[in-house]
Amino acid sequence: MSASAIYEGVVTHRRFSPASHRLRYRIFMLLLDLDELSDLGAKLKLLKFGAFGLMSFRAADHGDRSGGDLKAYAHERLAEAGIVADGPVRLLCMPRILGYGFNPLSLYFCHRADGELAAILYEVRNTFGQSHSYLAAAPEPGVSPVRQSAPKRFYVSPFMDMDLTYDFEILPPGEAVAVSVSARRGDDAILTARFGGEHRPLTDANLLKAWLKHPLLSFKVIVGIHWEAVRIVARGLWLRPRPPLPPEPVTIGVVAKP
Repeated sequence: MSASAIYEGVVTHRRFSPASHRLRYRIFMLLLDLDELSDLGAKLKLLKFGAFGLMSFRAADHGDRSGGDLKAYAHERLAEAGIVADGPVRLLCMPRILGYGFNPLSLYFCHRADGELAAILYEVRNTFGQSHSYLAAAPEPGVSPVRQSAPKRFYVSPFMDMDLTYDFEILPPGEAVAVSVSARRGDDAILTARFGGEHRPLTDANLLKAWLKHPLLSFKVIVGIHWEAVRIVARGLWLRPRPPLPPEPVTIGVVAKP
């Protein structure tokens, strides 16, 4: 049975400081087992791999952007951090729509050979064409949700300072998936972003249903980001200067205390 799937659900953002702001919109994401890409490409007509289509996936949108083996890329990042993960790697991301794609956050769920979750690699992209990743080991098997944290090292929102900590709370993919990322300064909450989605088998029929509900998915995301920026500026918040990229492509996080 394929581990790859569609997750359709809702994204919410809530900003607490320096001004309150909320948004909510529906999207769908794909969970792609990186060992299944060839089989999926042969089976699916509506999702193209490495080619233009109504919906498509390109390895060059992720990892080091070389278009190389993304599973090998993830395993290399884990090995550099001293994390053993020699099992499946499953990537949660949005597809390109009519050739255009933008993923603010993609997650690699990296497993050991026995199937237990070993680590999560968080791949973050900003609207300036830059990317950075955060990596944290998973807690002991059976702990759910997975809670991790990492210092903010990468400029994403021009309305947020850099001296923040990210807290990740993840329900790994199953019948549902839930991703929560909170930014805080000390104990003070700054922003929380969440996605919760329900599992659908990855078939052409379900891809068509998802696309009909969200025909301009990737366009909606990028337009929504800029529209929300206009609204925030109108409320009196101004841009923070963009610092240089971190010297290392991956920031190492830790398992957070319950």
